[in-house]
Amino acid sequence: MPELPEVETVRRGLAPTMVGARIDRVELRRPDLRFPFPERFVERLTGRTILALRRRAKYLLGELDSGETLVMHLGMSGSFRIEGDLVGEFHQPRSKAPAHDHVAFGFACGASVVYNDPRRFGYMTLAATDALEAHPLFAGIGVEPLGPDFTAARLGALLEGARTPLKSALLDQRRIAGLGNIYVCEALHRARLSPLREAGGLTGREARALAKAIRSVLEAAIEAGGSTLRDHRQADGALGYFQHAFEVYDREGAGCRHAKCRGTIERIVQNGRSTFWCAVCQR
Repeated sequence: MPELPEVETVRRGLAPTMVGARIDRVELRRPDLRFPFPERFVERLTGRTILALRRRAKYLLGELDSGETLVMHLGMSGSFRIEGDLVGEFHQPRSKAPAHDHVAFGFACGASVVYNDPRRFGYMTLAATDALEAHPLFAGIGVEPLGPDFTAARLGALLEGARTPLKSALLDQRRIAGLGNIYVCEALHRARLSPLREAGGLTGREARALAKAIRSVLEAAIEAGGSTLRDHRQADGALGYFQHAFEVYDREGAGCRHAKCRGTIERIVQNGRSTFWCAVCQR
């Protein structure tokens, strides 16, 4: 599943084409994705101008001049491509299989944006902009890890008293929005913290190290265009490159890259998800 850096990368790729553009045409090539499209979806979008394109957790939010926001989630394999005026250059050709092109947006400027989703786990809906935070999709979502409110003190408060393993607590979207398996593994390794330790037992120093590691890993991944795992591509079709900088993820059996550490990266399973870590330097 595309994680926060991948979604942010897609947002930045789409923004130059979509922000300020009027939607002239919406084509639905099936009645639903993961969920049915909302009532009068095409009518409510046609003729509207996109005022801003934002991200909340793993959601893309297209604010419309009608007072509604187009909410988009990529699911497991969803992606957007820009046809017409492309953003950037292709690193390699991306799939354009018509069978998986489910939604097409045509803009007055002549460009079009196509949503492609082989597994159809993504979805789109419309919600009132002024009540977005109270919408069921967002009401229970936690703090943004790249936002100004995400500090070591806030992280410590979010984890205080939690007796679950640290990695599981960090993946809880009610605490921190958008953190996924890859980047939690990487952040814990940077902070030299075990994914198995009790989440509520962090010291102030450890909370500061972890907050810094979470932010730095996400920023580095966005700068690299995300991580290309199976389906992920940027909006212009280019590959993400952060996978080449993984310190632990998918490196089972390889040596730890921390200076002076002689440990080996191990893989364990927590709550059905693979965890990669170094048992020597992550305590």
